[in-house]
Amino acid sequence: MRDFHLHSNYSDGEFLEAMVEAAEVAGLEGIGFADHCNVAPREHTVTMRSRYGFNLDLTYERRRRAIERLREETSIEIYDAVEMDYDPRDEAAIRDFLETAAFDYTIGSVHTVDGRNVQVPSNFRGRNDADLNGVVAAYFDRLVALVESELFDVAGHVDLIARTPPLRGRATDEQYRRVARAFADSRTVPEINAGRALTDAGIVHPNESFLEELRAFDVPVTVGTDAHRPAEITDRAEFLREFLDECGIDLVGPPGLELEKR
Repeated sequence: MRDFHLHSNYSDGEFLEAMVEAAEVAGLEGIGFADHCNVAPREHTVTMRSRYGFNLDLTYERRRRAIERLREETSIEIYDAVEMDYDPRDEAAIRDFLETAAFDYTIGSVHTVDGRNVQVPSNFRGRNDADLNGVVAAYFDRLVALVESELFDVAGHVDLIARTPPLRGRATDEQYRRVARAFADSRTVPEINAGRALTDAGIVHPNESFLEELRAFDVPVTVGTDAHRPAEITDRAEFLREFLDECGIDLVGPPGLELEKR
C-alpha cells in the first residue's frame, strides 16, 4: 500500500527522515509528503502562515532537495506533493504556483468557511441550528468549487466538518450526492483519510453515507494516513489496509502520478 498524505517539518509534521523510517517499518511501498501551503494574500492567512509555517511556496525547493537525498537511501517510493488550502478567490495564484512548482501530485483541501477553521469547535459554539447548517452548506459549496476547478489531483478529507462536534451530523445525503456527482465529472478524486480514524470519535473521511454516494457514481479513491508524526503511521496504515478490504470501492493513485517514478 502507498500512503499519499503525510506531513513533515516543512509544515506541521516531524522530520522527513523520521517519517520515512516509520513508513519503512510499516511496510509501505510508497509515501507522499503533502505539506500544507496557502498562497492567499489576506491578513488572517498571512498571520497563519507566519505562525504555523504553512508556506511551502517558499520552501518547496529545499524540501525537494531533501527528498531527492532520501530517495537514494531508501527502497520505498517518496513523492513530492503539496496540500493546498482552497478558496475560489485564490484560484489564479494557486494555479500559477502549482504550474511553477510542478509537484508529483497535488491535494486540495477546504479548511475554512467565512474565515473560520471548520476544525475548531469554539468557532461555532453558541450558534443556532440555522447558522450551523449554513456553515455546512457553505463548506460543501466550496468543496464542489474545489472539485470543479480541476486544479488538484486529490481532494483531502472531504467531510472535514465531521471532526467538529457543533457541525457533526448536519450534512445531508443530498449534499454528499452533489459532491459525488462533481467528482464523477472531474479528474480530481477524493481520498480515504485516516487522520481521525483511531481517535475516540473513530472518524473516517468520508463517512459511510458519503462513501455510498461515491460508489453510486463509480468514483475511485486514493488513501492517506494524514500522519504528522512517525508513531501515527503504522497503526493508521494497518487500519486503512483492513478498511479497504471491506470498502468495496476502487483504489487508485493520484491522477497523473507515475507510481514507478523515483
